[in-house]
Amino acid sequence: MGSMLIGAGTLLLLLYLVPTVTGTVLSRLAISQFRAQSASNSLWDSARIRAYQHTLGLSFHPAEAILRVHRLGLEVPILDGDDDITLNRGAGHIPGTARLGESGNIGVTGHRDGFFRPLKDIVPGDTIEIVRHGQTDRYLVRQIKIVFPSDTSVLNKTTDSTLTLVTCYPFYFVGAAPQRYIVQASLLPTPPTP
Repeated sequence: MGSMLIGAGTLLLLLYLVPTVTGTVLSRLAISQFRAQSASNSLWDSARIRAYQHTLGLSFHPAEAILRVHRLGLEVPILDGDDDITLNRGAGHIPGTARLGESGNIGVTGHRDGFFRPLKDIVPGDTIEIVRHGQTDRYLVRQIKIVFPSDTSVLNKTTDSTLTLVTCYPFYFVGAAPQRYIVQASLLPTPPTP
């Protein structure tokens, strides 16, 4: 009888420990793999990594496009919308701005302590790529500025093809950042196909 109780206790202990230890190991492995995906991910805030992991169990519409800045090692899916859950999973297309592939001012936003952290090192003259449906649009960064959240003029309609990236600023501010970091870029002409 005593050995049956010890066996049952051991079995219950194993039933608890195996999933707990496995879950912890797999969680640490996922974080390690996540950080290894890109040099820019190593800049992420630990809370933002947890928020990203939480979104892995949620379903989203397919990405509208991929935003890349090769020099910064930045590559992020652009999803429709700018709510917090969307921005934990990727960058978000700002509602009310031009759609991807259209002329006008396309607004894209992302978290400063997540996907958009590398933007702290972007400079005028850098190239931003938007890849959608096998086509790549290239934008040349023309200006970077800091504005207050109430200044939405950076998202005004334009007649030329503009890409406006928006994130909070300062990048390493603790708490809700008081300003917005704006990157504006102009569409480069598509080179003729030979």
